[in-house]
Amino acid sequence: MTVHIVRLGNPRLPDEGTRIGTVRRPPRGVPKAEFARQNWYDVWFPNLAPSVETMKLGQEAETPAQWKAFTQRYRKEMAAPEASHALSLLATLSQQSHFSVGCYCEDEAHCHRSVLRELLAEHGARVAP
Repeated sequence: MTVHIVRLGNPRLPDEGTRIGTVRRPPRGVPKAEFARQNWYDVWFPNLAPSVETMKLGQEAETPAQWKAFTQRYRKEMAAPEASHALSLLATLSQQSHFSVGCYCEDEAHCHRSVLRELLAEHGARVAP
């Protein structure tokens, strides 16, 4: 059993399980009834998305130092009790079921989901490569 880190909107992986959208906002122009059918997500869970201010830092990061500032700020947000509990819950669930978490960004290396992958692993999740 594992948690997959995915790009929302892409075709689903075999055995991916429930797809959780860890994004601040739902996809624009898509009716809620179409979210799952169009491979966006089954459940919206913005609790693990960066705050709007932090998200802007990541989107505007062009240098390694700027990306590091984004990463540090997002990690600080995820250290808050509510987010930390959510990470622990998902880590525990990954031991017994398949599911995925994701974001819209094209490049995982320049997206909060790369940090989310690390955070889930640090909380003991079984994360798919």
